[in-house]
Amino acid sequence: MPLKIAMIGAGSIGFTRKLMHDVLAVPELADTTFAFMDISERNLDMVAQLAERDIKANNLPAKITTTTDQREAIRDADYVISVIRQGGLEAFQLDIDIPLKYGIDQCVGDTLCAGGIMYAQRTIPALLSICKDIRETAKEDAIFLNYSNPMAMNVWACNKYGGVPTIGLCHGVQNGHWEITRSIELWAKKQGLLGEDEKLHRKDVDIICAGINHQTWYIKVQWRGMDMTPHMLEMFEAHPEYRETEKVRIDMIRRFGYYTTESNGHVSEYVPWYRKRTDEIMRWIDLSSWINGETGGYLRVCTEGRNWFETDFPNWLKEEPPVISAERRSDEHGSYIIEGLETGRVYRGHFNVINHGQITNLPDGCAIELPGYVDKNGINMPVVGDLPMACAATCAASVRVQEMAMEAAVAGDVTLLKQAMLHDPLTAAVCNPVEIWQLTDEMLVAQAKWLPQYQNEIAAAQARLDEAERNGTRVKLVQTEGAARLKIKTVEEIAQDKQARKMASTSDKGNLEKQNL
Repeated sequence: MPLKIAMIGAGSIGFTRKLMHDVLAVPELADTTFAFMDISERNLDMVAQLAERDIKANNLPAKITTTTDQREAIRDADYVISVIRQGGLEAFQLDIDIPLKYGIDQCVGDTLCAGGIMYAQRTIPALLSICKDIRETAKEDAIFLNYSNPMAMNVWACNKYGGVPTIGLCHGVQNGHWEITRSIELWAKKQGLLGEDEKLHRKDVDIICAGINHQTWYIKVQWRGMDMTPHMLEMFEAHPEYRETEKVRIDMIRRFGYYTTESNGHVSEYVPWYRKRTDEIMRWIDLSSWINGETGGYLRVCTEGRNWFETDFPNWLKEEPPVISAERRSDEHGSYIIEGLETGRVYRGHFNVINHGQITNLPDGCAIELPGYVDKNGINMPVVGDLPMACAATCAASVRVQEMAMEAAVAGDVTLLKQAMLHDPLTAAVCNPVEIWQLTDEMLVAQAKWLPQYQNEIAAAQARLDEAERNGTRVKLVQTEGAARLKIKTVEEIAQDKQARKMASTSDKGNLEKQNL
């Protein structure tokens, strides 16, 4: 029987087609049925048109069904993949704009900090509804592959409360692996260990990366049997691009001794040191790309991408369909996991799972990211042991914030939500407790329509804000664009800018809002 893969949030042009192409690049999976589900019929239709064209052009037996009914999409599925963005770009903008009024300057805002914490409050109920449908309608041994952020909190909630084996997937480790490889290549040429024309592939560099999602550390890096960890600072400081674009990550090598996975902009908002004073932020970021630290950078490119896709869609249909082949397969883990489980081919990747003693100095039960192996026997996660102490300390602080935020999202607990905000590293570095309490209330009120678990608390949150206005204790808000916010380009401006078109064409597109079920 052909596999059935349900893709929830399939109106995402950025992920849906990429993941479908990756699966269909495996000969044994070429007859897979994909059940695309999204609440936006328009986005769903556009993506399905492109996907069906791609299948036909490559003469593949795969099939696509489309529906706005989540339960129907999941029925009899072997695998379920989530790429949802609960609340879409409307809620995403609130995640960035409201904290900014309190002095919290975020680059991405989808993993930790005030934006990521609120994102979890919207997303976890939606993911638990997916889990319910998997339990009740999917194949008995169906696996849930989650790409939706905030990854750690989502994976934790689904495994603890969803009752479905859930694996979280991210490409941060692969991206950092490539950066390390390019740095080693440049260093090795200067050392006379590589010829000028020689190139390294990341497969040439062995790594072990472990921690929590978006705060994972390359604790072992080897090339030609040499331990490259002691050379990391030297290599990155010497790289003509990375020394400008990765200033935060390089500084963390200087302080910690280890390179961390995520982009400069991501990392800067997870720790308390680099974005707490507006006048210092530019010291640590670079504006050659949004991912290097631009204020609200990811929101900008997602917005531009969605607008461009909707405008340019007729031209997408006219383009030559891409070739689906093993050579063009991406680094995304999802298809390799499915291939390993279905064919027995061994795959080694880095996955987000629940800690059962694999990382010995992080709490059991929390969501961790570490190397794993996939084959016919399942997904196997070896023991890594202790993280270096400073790396573990940074992760542990985030883990406790994640735990409180996750439990708050499940229970609709306002006090626990505020305590999560209070302990968040960057939020705490910028705001005092009174500011954090009012910030949380304001975000609850603004995002009420996506927060079913808090419906009995919204009126009280608004009343507290009103009372603060009356008695003169309302926090003085700042009208600011942040340290480094760039204007969202119009469709006309994108059309005239080749680089902007390229960015818009590869960004996460579509209204990824997931219904509250």
